[in-house]
Amino acid sequence: MILTITVWIVTVSLALSILAGLWRAYTAEDPATITIVADLVFFASVGILVVQGMLLGSAVSVDLSLMAGILGIVATLALARILTRGKR
Repeated sequence: MILTITVWIVTVSLALSILAGLWRAYTAEDPATITIVADLVFFASVGILVVQGMLLGSAVSVDLSLMAGILGIVATLALARILTRGKR
């Protein structure tokens, strides 16, 4: 019972952060801000997948979230290189 309530509280808070991030992406003016917000939205979505997988007891959703996290980090690094034009 406590786990179910906690999972739903976390899911709602992550969904609210996604909505706030989408609003910030809509009002952003530079590409760096949009990139950071896109990471926030992506990883919050992965977080929702993880907590819902915990609630359902699904090992597949945890595996998918681990793979998505790794791909998200690689995509973030690639986009950072694009935005900085390869400069370190």
